Amino acid sequence: MEELRDRIFEYLQAHPKGKRKLDDIQEGLGLSSASEFAALSKELDTMEEEYQVFRSQENQYQTREQAAILEGRISINRAGMGFIDQEDRDSIKIDAKDQNTALNGDTVLVKCQPWQVYGSVIAVVKRAHEHVIGTFTRTEHGMQFIPDDIKLQSTLVRVKYAQDFTPIEGMKVVCSIEKYGIPLVLNVTQTIGYKDDPGVDITSILLNHDIVAEFPQEVMDQVHTISQEVTESELTGRKNLTNENTVTIDGDDSKDFDDAVGVIKNEQGWLLKVSIADVSHYVTWNSPLDLEARKRGCSTYVTDRVIPMLPHELSNGICSLNPHVIRLTLTAEMQINPAGEIKDYQIYPSYIRSTERMTYNNVNKILDGDEEKQKQYAHLGTLFTDLAACADAIRGMRNKKGAINFASTEAEIKVDENGHPIDIEPKQRGHAEEIIEDCMIAANVTVANFLKWQEIPAIYRIHEEPTIKRIKNFVNMSEQMGHKLVVGKSDIYPNELQRYLDSVSDSEEYQVLSMMLLRCMQKARYDSHCIGHFGLAEEEYLHFTSPIRRYPDLVVHRMLRKYSFEQNTNLEERKNDEKLCQEYAEQSSVRERESSDAEFDCDDMKKAEYMQNHIGEKYEGIITGVQGYGFYVELPNTVEGLVRVSSLTDDYYSFNPDRMELVGQRRKRLYRLGMKVNVVVLGASKQDSTIDFGLTGKNGKVLVVHKDQKLHRGTRKTHRHNGKEGRKGNGRSKKH
Repeated sequence: MEELRDRIFEYLQAHPKGKRKLDDIQEGLGLSSASEFAALSKELDTMEEEYQVFRSQENQYQTREQAAILEGRISINRAGMGFIDQEDRDSIKIDAKDQNTALNGDTVLVKCQPWQVYGSVIAVVKRAHEHVIGTFTRTEHGMQFIPDDIKLQSTLVRVKYAQDFTPIEGMKVVCSIEKYGIPLVLNVTQTIGYKDDPGVDITSILLNHDIVAEFPQEVMDQVHTISQEVTESELTGRKNLTNENTVTIDGDDSKDFDDAVGVIKNEQGWLLKVSIADVSHYVTWNSPLDLEARKRGCSTYVTDRVIPMLPHELSNGICSLNPHVIRLTLTAEMQINPAGEIKDYQIYPSYIRSTERMTYNNVNKILDGDEEKQKQYAHLGTLFTDLAACADAIRGMRNKKGAINFASTEAEIKVDENGHPIDIEPKQRGHAEEIIEDCMIAANVTVANFLKWQEIPAIYRIHEEPTIKRIKNFVNMSEQMGHKLVVGKSDIYPNELQRYLDSVSDSEEYQVLSMMLLRCMQKARYDSHCIGHFGLAEEEYLHFTSPIRRYPDLVVHRMLRKYSFEQNTNLEERKNDEKLCQEYAEQSSVRERESSDAEFDCDDMKKAEYMQNHIGEKYEGIITGVQGYGFYVELPNTVEGLVRVSSLTDDYYSFNPDRMELVGQRRKRLYRLGMKVNVVVLGASKQDSTIDFGLTGKNGKVLVVHKDQKLHRGTRKTHRHNGKEGRKGNGRSKKH
């Protein structure tokens, strides 16, 4: 049937409208017998059911493209308007009446001609969520269920629950969706706790993204069968690295160590060894542990906790490269020349005994000349200075090739024992963090190169080049701000963008320009095809270095073992594994997005909660976004809030989208990207994750606040953008 389907597609694509009826297709394909006609008719019906072809009122069959049908993920704003983002055209708008039961995040099919701005949902292909989190609140009409998702609060919902269940004010619950549409029919399935209980706020966000802390019993049963010590028999066939200086370098609070590094300076440069925990030795394919890890896709790092991909008994135990104990690993051994090039490499199964558990803090102190720390770790010799020199050379070569270094700052949110935020500051990043990032990127490049040229099935980390349209829009905005960017008419190269960033690095607008350019980039994702990584300027790239907390890394380890170490030559298995790798890549990309969104949502909520205690305080910030309804201002501590146009009563302001600025019609005062402004906190809402700012003069006096402006809640969630890939830490800076 697959061959018949391909022939049908070929026919439809080759013939004009008016020649695509059932009889036309039958004749065109040369199908004459009754059985052939029946098979054709059945296949067309199946293709219709699967939304692969569509039939017009005149019974003409059409492909998706011919019928102007597009597939995409719908985003619905608070006003109820839906949007489908398209890389090669403006976003398609979808009115609430044309959304056809679709909810925010669903994958949908939309009918929209190329010249149209508005479209309509004709089918929901995949539901983003099967449940809704919400809170029971007492109103004048009695107890009412209010969804946490503000985008659902205007939707008519009907909540069902068991007879012995009593809703109580402030109770947070999980509801399964029994029926999509209007009303949205929900059924209470789980009580989370009460909205003001410690930790319930973050638990609710995690559950809203299908991120569950507890592991199923069958998973824990398997974990309890795994020995927490390496046996002698498990060392067979592995290279012994226990006599070499090998260290882990992580954050002060880290408990799972999945990568260790060692380096030896030699005549050719440096022999760098990156050893990664051999998680695949313990998490076998299709076991309960594996199925759960595949479902989760990755670990999630939020403000006050980690939701691991694997149970702590593994991630902090036998799979963690703890100091002074033998652990099973896979090692990428690379000869790095003085210019930072990888001239030769080997990849092999090994076992190590980590010499020391190092922290970024202590390594930075050693490199900065702290005599006490240098004395404490003197037994490691020149390991850290050699590592620094090797990593710096690797980074220099990557920069030479054109890797893009975006200026991005992460927030470090400190909370008390009850989860309340007590401080927010930019996360500091030192030389040690860069060293580990450079070593991990080198290992990822090496393994990707090996798997590609050995034609071994794999999951690659790909980052496609930005679309010409997005870059042209950025070029226009940059020129309006006085900075020229010249790119090719058809192709864009990362070194062009990096040269531009270097040229504006000393300007006041650098942080904003870098952020705007980052937003032009496509999102990195997983794929079974090696397309390359635009941002890193690498032709081959994948994730190999974090199998404890990323499922694609675990798959890469399995493929290495199966087809390289064990030399499997079964072509049928290889073909099947290629299909599985694509399936796992797509699943992992979806779960990574959910994890990242949960991390952003938690940060947004905690930032708003923090600012609730700082209403009336004044700050200097920089304008990071301008829209018709106002402009966003980011403070030095990474908190971002909105100055609404409605609060600017000194003039009538109009929005110029080409110049990304608001301009006063009478006084010509303008607010544009990159401008520094003085603001006062007017309001913040933890519930809505919003922060409102007003403008103040240099003397601290509030300049313009609407007379009806209330100092208690915000109006819009902070806008977010793609984060750059990094190595450790919370969420969006998951390693390269």
